Amino acid sequence: MKTDIEIAREAKMMPISDVAGTLGLTDDDIELYGKYKCKISEDYLRKLEGAKDGKLVLVTAVNPTPAGEGKTTTSIGLAMGLTRIGKKAVLALREPSLGPCFGLKGGAAGGGYSQVVPMDELNLHFTGDFHAITSANNLCAALLDNHIQQGNELHIDTRNIVLKRCEDMNDRVLRNIVVGLGSKADGFVREDHFVITVASEIMAILCLASDLKDLRARLSRMVVAYDIDGNIVTADDIKAVGAMMALLKDAAKPNLIQTLEHTPALVHGGPFANIAHGCNSVRATKAALKLGDIAITEAGFGADLGAEKFFDIKCRLAGLCPDACVIVATVRALKYNGGVKKEDLGREDLDALKAGISNLEKHIENVQMYGVPVIVTLNRFVSDTDAELEFVRKSAVDKGCRFALSDVWAKGGAGGEELAREVADALENDKSEYKPLYPADLPIDKKIRTIASKIYGAADVAFSDAAKKKMAELYRQGFSGLPVCMAKTQYSLSDDPALLGRPEGFTLNVRDMYVSAGAGFIVALTGNIMTMPGLPKKPAAFDIDVDEEGRITGLF
Repeated sequence: MKTDIEIAREAKMMPISDVAGTLGLTDDDIELYGKYKCKISEDYLRKLEGAKDGKLVLVTAVNPTPAGEGKTTTSIGLAMGLTRIGKKAVLALREPSLGPCFGLKGGAAGGGYSQVVPMDELNLHFTGDFHAITSANNLCAALLDNHIQQGNELHIDTRNIVLKRCEDMNDRVLRNIVVGLGSKADGFVREDHFVITVASEIMAILCLASDLKDLRARLSRMVVAYDIDGNIVTADDIKAVGAMMALLKDAAKPNLIQTLEHTPALVHGGPFANIAHGCNSVRATKAALKLGDIAITEAGFGADLGAEKFFDIKCRLAGLCPDACVIVATVRALKYNGGVKKEDLGREDLDALKAGISNLEKHIENVQMYGVPVIVTLNRFVSDTDAELEFVRKSAVDKGCRFALSDVWAKGGAGGEELAREVADALENDKSEYKPLYPADLPIDKKIRTIASKIYGAADVAFSDAAKKKMAELYRQGFSGLPVCMAKTQYSLSDDPALLGRPEGFTLNVRDMYVSAGAGFIVALTGNIMTMPGLPKKPAAFDIDVDEEGRITGLF
């Protein structure tokens, strides 16, 4: 059996200028990054603003398990399937982070015969967007510390600096550090922290900005510290915005690549959904809507995280109205939620499937709360039995959903035609009545309680003393009208990763919160969620190498 990277390497890619041409773009509208990657120019993005929008389809999933769900693989296969049945589909996906690539999860280019290419370049440095975001963040941090060193005109409280440095790598020892050690010329000694780049506010800002003017405004509003009187100090106050804009101007342009079957894919931005808002850039999604009849996008992890944030943050702030939602599940994942060990998932077990189906049912209910039509798709494995597939189909239909099997990993676009036809029919005949879960002016604690009870199924929410103090500060500072971005484990509907299926009666624990004023949301930290992940005992990095011909091996 061929590996993902072997399949990708054997692909016959079209020159990216030809792919762009299928969308009506000329060589003057794109900026090449080699033969198979390009960015869409600012001039062309402005030209698109008056074009008609196509239909918007979100792809989400059940809670992730070690068995794998294949959400990105399904998104890519759906777009290829739609193309095969005569629809003009455009993908809008997130860029991979180096953290998972070298850690545990692997890349984010899809899998099998349902991938975007060039796979190795996408999973590694790509067009440098994440490097630019990292550099802009750390430049701001350096300017902040330099301001303090050069006299601290703004009277910044060195015990209340909230901007963290970042890097796009899992590195647990950088979570809590001390900087400024040495002589007086080396700066003030203080505690500092690192987050992974995809959890940084600048990543969220880039992904939510509608254009360069909006990007500048959002960067200007970033809260970097507080002064000794408790007043906000922004990136604009320390004169960091212009230099950050210079680093981000190219990163702000969406990237265009292709699937294995040459369907266009805009891949741009990549905030994690467990610690950030989990969606690709607004600019890429809006461009996909203008360039195609159907735009396929995804949101990270399950409908309790990425989809909730897509609906309540991205759609609300960007004025998007989704027309349908695909929920990806696997028989294996549902049996895992029903208590089956990973090594036994290949055996038929209808009792476990009946126990685990509750997880899928909850995610269906979550999406239906937003008034968006749902299509459930099973990402098929060879071990799935007819009885298991029929059980899931009937369960989905009984919940008022459409249903389709997906076999895109093995068959590419041909394996996505059934799903494509179901999605196309839903877009034509099922009306979306999208609405956010809560009004923006709801009090902060009630927003959190609404998400916890309606989306997670929590019985109660417990706020730590630190969270209560921060909440009071957010009210005083005028941020109470912002939506909430929940930082929560992806493995459970609760904040305890061990609680599988559909837990009930639990209390969600909010331990801290802070404002991402530039991004436009409040972050609530629950459970033991970390904004800087660590590497596993056997990182994927152990298997990644370069052969004598300069070809990368071991990526997945």
